[in-house]
Amino acid sequence: MKKRVATVWLGGCSGCHMSLLDIDEGLLEIAPLMDLVKSPLVDGKEFPENVDVAVVEGCVSTDQDREQILKIRERSKVLVALGDCAVTGNVTALRNLLGPAAMLDQAYRKAPTNDGQGTVPSVEIPTLLPQASPLSRHVKVDVYVPGCPPPADLIFTALKALLEGRPLEIPAGALKNG
Repeated sequence: MKKRVATVWLGGCSGCHMSLLDIDEGLLEIAPLMDLVKSPLVDGKEFPENVDVAVVEGCVSTDQDREQILKIRERSKVLVALGDCAVTGNVTALRNLLGPAAMLDQAYRKAPTNDGQGTVPSVEIPTLLPQASPLSRHVKVDVYVPGCPPPADLIFTALKALLEGRPLEIPAGALKNG
């Protein structure tokens, strides 16, 4: 029976999804084992019910991220933290050094790449949480796949093991520092 798989991108750069696509022909090997029910690669706004494996990239940075990760956890049997932002907060959590207000001021008013006349957007954007944080600070994580981004071979190994119902063993030397 095929597993229902979802991939989600929270606060981050999408590099983990790019690494997932770098699995290349390995995707053809695991595709018969799953139905991709939610992903940036397919349409669908609402996170579906009864997901077997949810693969989440990025950290929890906004109120919408927090709402989304709670819903993902509630609707998924196995939650995978994919990449260093999901596992530790990584680069996205560097904003914690400034705090949300100072970070927005730096980005929109003081950055050398703008004219200093910018205004911080106040509508139609999610509210930044006081801290950007890894998934595990908000929900129970079942599997950690670190790396910035994780190497495609490691993502393939993890997905194949999960889809086949085998334990995941990360080979020594398979990780990249983020």
